[in-house]
Amino acid sequence: MGKTMHGRTRGIRTTVAALAALAAVAGVTAAAVPAAAAPASDTPRFLEPAELPPHPASPWYAGPVTAGQPDPLPVCVGDALPSIASHRSYWTEYDTNAQQITVVERSEQRAKDFAALLRKDLAGCAKKLMEQDPDITATQKNYGRLDVEEGAHVYGLHTASAWGSSDIGLFSVGRDGTTVTVVRWGQMGNFQHAQVSDFKATTVTAVDKLY
Repeated sequence: MGKTMHGRTRGIRTTVAALAALAAVAGVTAAAVPAAAAPASDTPRFLEPAELPPHPASPWYAGPVTAGQPDPLPVCVGDALPSIASHRSYWTEYDTNAQQITVVERSEQRAKDFAALLRKDLAGCAKKLMEQDPDITATQKNYGRLDVEEGAHVYGLHTASAWGSSDIGLFSVGRDGTTVTVVRWGQMGNFQHAQVSDFKATTVTAVDKLY
């Protein structure tokens, strides 16, 4: 597991709202998003539904790419996200869901520093969640670095509550030049249900296709 780091002045947002993002299901039935026109070359591209870890019983669906921070903010990384972020949400006909969040910084150094901040937040996430809510038990794993563009790192987080919920989430932080992207996948379950290999492939695709 990655080294736990401290020192952030802003705490994690309300645990209940944040954890809901790990296994939230879209409240309405939606059709798959049709193929859109190719974006401009200087606009980072987002994952298509078919590029997410395959679900055994459902296709993936996607909403539009939306400017700004997602609402609710995702657990672990949400507090660090700036207003210049853009995001896209994905869901299945079951509880499995995902999200991609991308931030374009003004310089490579700012992007490098931002990616490091996100990795720091992920490395200490389980401990912070338990400090914030004694009814939550959280365990995390560091699945290592992926060799794509300037690199990507993959993490896993399992949360269990005193009232019986059990959710598994996978997170990745990758960078291509001045652009940082975060991919999150979640569903009910534990580490046994984590599609780590598939998620790593999704992460490589996400970073590689930004530009």
